[in-house]
Amino acid sequence: MRIAHLADLHLGYRAYHRATPRGVNVREADVADAFRHAVAKVVELRPDLVLVAGDVFHTVRPSNTAIADAFRQFCVLTEGLPGVPVVMIAGNHDSPRSSDTGNILALFREIENVVVVADECHPVRLPALDASVLCMPHNALAAEGGQTVAMEPDPKARHNLLMLHGTVGGAAAEQKMRYVTEFGGALVDDTAIGPQRWSYVALGHYHIATDLAPNMWYAGAIERTSTNLWYETAPKGFVLFDTETGTAHFHPVPTRPVVDLPRLSARGLSGAEVDEAIREAVDGVEGGIAGKIVRLVVADAPRHVVRELNHRRIREWKAEALHFHLDARPPEVRRRAASGAPVRRQTLAEQVESFLSGHWTPSAADLTRERLVELGVDYVRRAEEA
Repeated sequence: MRIAHLADLHLGYRAYHRATPRGVNVREADVADAFRHAVAKVVELRPDLVLVAGDVFHTVRPSNTAIADAFRQFCVLTEGLPGVPVVMIAGNHDSPRSSDTGNILALFREIENVVVVADECHPVRLPALDASVLCMPHNALAAEGGQTVAMEPDPKARHNLLMLHGTVGGAAAEQKMRYVTEFGGALVDDTAIGPQRWSYVALGHYHIATDLAPNMWYAGAIERTSTNLWYETAPKGFVLFDTETGTAHFHPVPTRPVVDLPRLSARGLSGAEVDEAIREAVDGVEGGIAGKIVRLVVADAPRHVVRELNHRRIREWKAEALHFHLDARPPEVRRRAASGAPVRRQTLAEQVESFLSGHWTPSAADLTRERLVELGVDYVRRAEEA
């Protein structure tokens, strides 16, 4: 059986206050285009089953444009794959907190062969495929209050599949999921999953395509829609998994180019020298910056140096690119110790690392201090960059 695994579509996502000629936010249009490319590729590959592992929409109440476009594309998908089941679950972004609010994903139940599991853990039996999909949406996992959720395969099915939207914890996840691309996901330990018991485990929430086991994948998002897209340098797309061969293949989809230029240091340079270094960096972008999302971090840049930059040219770059972010960061503050020797003040990230490494006592024996330090420092740096 061949399974197309998509996740984190985030339809309706908006950013940068730029609009298309039709009046649609440019980034919302980018995400919609990526989804259309993904649907076309899935139809071309002709899988036996399509799994959508949550966060179909970016918000609980998406725009009418996003809803209508999503409905059309899922119709295109099911019409292009007659008889092929499409099973989707809700993620944290498209799950209302109140159970009486209703989930927008219920709309897709009106499309033939689409099964939606939005609130409770529920097995979906697919007799034609001799398969069972245990669906675990965000609300069901979050409602457990940190308790382990029972995940048991169906002994009557030949193919047992698990689909969940959350953050997987454990040794493999700690090694491979180096960045937290999205917050708010329910935590699920990999020992509770036991990938060896399943034909395939389809994960959603982490935006970078990652295999945690040969048969357990985060498909990643189809576009860069996380809170800090500079961590998402890898291609976007979806996974096609073959249960007979046990192999997975990642299929990329076209996305808007994102360029995070190498960081510059302004230490010891004049305003003219920094300005020239910035110009060389921007001019060195292959194909130019037109329509791209670009960032350039300039460290150790005093205010007087920033004032001397060619701001007219910077405004031209901002107009040319979809988004151009010149991130000029001031020098680190230094103070003098009682001895009169200059001492550098610790950054917030360094303070967090120092506290967790030496002054904090773990509250539980199974907590890994090194991993907690790594996550704490990463959160602070992400917040500073955002």
